[in-house]
Amino acid sequence: MDYRSTRSEFRCNSLDAVLRGIAPDGGLFVSDSDIGKGFDWKAVIGLDTLGMAEKILSHLLPDFKDMKDLVNKAYEGKFETKDLTPVVKVGDKYVLELFRGPTSAFKDVALSMLPQLIIAAKKQTGDDKETVILTATSGDTGKAAMEGFHDVPGTRIIVFYPDGGVSPIQRAQMATQEGANVKVCAVRGNFDDCQTAVKVAFSKINSMKELSQAKKALSSANSINIGRLAPQVVYYFKAYSDLVSMGRIKMEDKVDYVVPSGNFGDILAGYFAKLMGLPVRNLVCASNENKVLTDFIRTGVYDKRRPFYRTSSPSMDILVSSNLERLLFLASGCNASVVSKWMSDLSSEGIFTVDEKYMAKIRETFLSYSCTEKETIRTIGDVYKKDNYLCDPHTAVGMKVADDYRKDKKDDVPTVVLSTASPYKFPTPVSEAIGLEVKGSEFEQIKAINLKTGVPVPKNLSSLESKKSVHNDVIDRENILKYVLSVLGI
Repeated sequence: MDYRSTRSEFRCNSLDAVLRGIAPDGGLFVSDSDIGKGFDWKAVIGLDTLGMAEKILSHLLPDFKDMKDLVNKAYEGKFETKDLTPVVKVGDKYVLELFRGPTSAFKDVALSMLPQLIIAAKKQTGDDKETVILTATSGDTGKAAMEGFHDVPGTRIIVFYPDGGVSPIQRAQMATQEGANVKVCAVRGNFDDCQTAVKVAFSKINSMKELSQAKKALSSANSINIGRLAPQVVYYFKAYSDLVSMGRIKMEDKVDYVVPSGNFGDILAGYFAKLMGLPVRNLVCASNENKVLTDFIRTGVYDKRRPFYRTSSPSMDILVSSNLERLLFLASGCNASVVSKWMSDLSSEGIFTVDEKYMAKIRETFLSYSCTEKETIRTIGDVYKKDNYLCDPHTAVGMKVADDYRKDKKDDVPTVVLSTASPYKFPTPVSEAIGLEVKGSEFEQIKAINLKTGVPVPKNLSSLESKKSVHNDVIDRENILKYVLSVLGI
């Protein structure tokens, strides 16, 4: 399976796509072939999680040798549960818990795997350059990426996050990260400012001869890297398999997935699963008050020229959703020229409009709803009171949207909500939602939540308070390029 850029005819194999992260023209790598061809989706249902991951990743990334060994190295002993991503019934819905990994966020599933893929790709291609991971994060990607890459030989990682745009716990996770090859820096502005500036820096540095002379090569840990996105496909199959084993569905029955969405990678993985044969009826995009994706799916107009809101679900506080570009490419019949024009319009004008014939293709699978900040907090409290289940603000957005969606559908197709983070990563809004007085530090709030609910605190968070902050740099977005060059000694 070859991969090509969403903006040109540039092509490469899966090894090169993972190492590059982004295509030379700024596009994202995606296969323009039938990705379900030759894949027997029924054969993976019933396998254990690691066996399922091996089969699916071998299909999506066929140039990698010994995928079984890579999967074992990525996951064994690193998650709270053996099946990595358990499914639990909450009221009339099912919650896919994606936060049982080493940093208590859904990004762990992919970012435990990506370092193994990069190491393997370097070995297979004879690449002896230092791989520099350059990443922007809205909160969870940064810590999960650093956890995966710290002290990995032949790699270095530089993470940028919006100053004041992540929760204090998320910031503490990043600021205390150890590792001789790790650098973390806050950027004044919001995530879109940060992400755009990092992309520009990525492009400029990649074109510099000094980079090659220094025997370094850039890559990314964001979901713009196909090696980050491919592992996320696995847990859609895993959730379906769990529903079969529970007796909730039979093979070939349809399932709906509700996905809290910011950069559109998590939900796009569900679309890849559907293209591979998984019986997905709808993928429901759940937005917070920054509902640019909800508005786009409903109208066909993507307009980032709107107010930006800082919410209690910061990983969704995004107005430029990078992975939407891959969906547009597929929906347009792999028309790179039209996708390139849309992306150019978004960059220069802040808006683009997709033809109705392409939107009709998108709406065959994707629906969209949004949730206000007040509804988010209320939902955390309601779910806890009604179902004795504690969820974080991102998951609460998904739960509220799932309720709205099910009211509209009025049928018995099971709904799976993708839960994205531990509630303890956001103790202030969770405390407010369940009726606790919000006082003291976030670590004191965590203790109060635990005392009231009895929900165990993940070990990686309970030990965070005693760790020393070692990354305290703050810069303007205009200085990201200079900062990276300084770190790299170029």
